[in-house]
Amino acid sequence: MYLLDTNVISELRPGKAQPSKTVLDWAQQQAESLFFMAAVTLLELEFGIQKLEARMPPQGQAMRRWLAHIKTQYHARILPFTQKTAPICASLHIPNPRSERDAMIAAVALEHRFAMVTRNTQDFESSGLTLINPWLANQ
Repeated sequence: MYLLDTNVISELRPGKAQPSKTVLDWAQQQAESLFFMAAVTLLELEFGIQKLEARMPPQGQAMRRWLAHIKTQYHARILPFTQKTAPICASLHIPNPRSERDAMIAAVALEHRFAMVTRNTQDFESSGLTLINPWLANQ
């Protein structure tokens, strides 16, 4: 099972200009039923869409429709941050603090024992996760 980071979800967006062929190829080789996302990823997507809606309303509205589709597509595969996830997340900050949202996403992956799929593997190093960077061939 795979927990997809925000950058992977965004890269797989239909209509994205010049998506990475290696990411698309990697995703097509997996069963979609193995793809999950953290609710924290929805938060990150929502931040980006709200900023875009304020600057460029038509593009923001298009991204809002895409996000609605993502929520439907993943509805049973969006994993929450819970009271069980919280201590896992806290432990990821010891001894070195890391990004709060990255730690939350990592904690969800650890709780469910999923591989973390991301371009930003350095954000998740030393977390104990299996990391997959689909931008690199042979991952």
